[in-house]
Amino acid sequence: MFTGIVEELGEIVAIEDLGDASRFQVRGPVVTDGAKHGDSIAVNGVCLTVVDREEGSAGGEFSADVMAETLKRSSLGALAVGSRVNLERPMALGGRLGGHLVQGHVDGTGTIVERTPSEHWEIVKISLPADLSRYVVEKGSITVDGISLTVVDAGSDHFTVSLIPTTLALTTLGVKQPGDPVNLEVDVVAKYVERMLGDRAPGAAPSPTPASGTTEGEAVS
Repeated sequence: MFTGIVEELGEIVAIEDLGDASRFQVRGPVVTDGAKHGDSIAVNGVCLTVVDREEGSAGGEFSADVMAETLKRSSLGALAVGSRVNLERPMALGGRLGGHLVQGHVDGTGTIVERTPSEHWEIVKISLPADLSRYVVEKGSITVDGISLTVVDAGSDHFTVSLIPTTLALTTLGVKQPGDPVNLEVDVVAKYVERMLGDRAPGAAPSPTPASGTTEGEAVS
């Protein structure tokens, strides 16, 4: 479980083609410190499992295997060597929940539609898949590339977020441009509530759960 508070802006240093998967080598000295085989690290909002950990002259690096399904369902498939990525370690039990409950399971991808700069912040408009729009509400929470953000405006096919200078400087949303893909994870509480209320309705079939993108075990729900 994560909080959507990015700890570090890392970098993809190598990608190895494994046929039906890829192995990513990621530089991130903060999140790599103390990490060991089997630990979880969120990369652009996708919960991945540490395969190996290395210490280099440029800082700590870790590797993680990414299945073809994950590459297809998330924006990780668009990454290349040199790409910057948002990194976060799982929340420690008893720690502060600075953002909101984030699973690291991508529900779908959106696209940066437009950016509107202001003196002290920037409004970013992001496209929203139709099957996710019912989970996105004004002033609600959404995870974009692993960043916990508050929805400013929610439409049927888009939403907007307001980014403060810190977010612009320390995450990938500071450099992504219109046309770039982003990973989206909606509020898991909304999905559970919908499922439970749907099952209670007389004669109602259980509500479908949106296709999940990725988990540390690479399962798709």
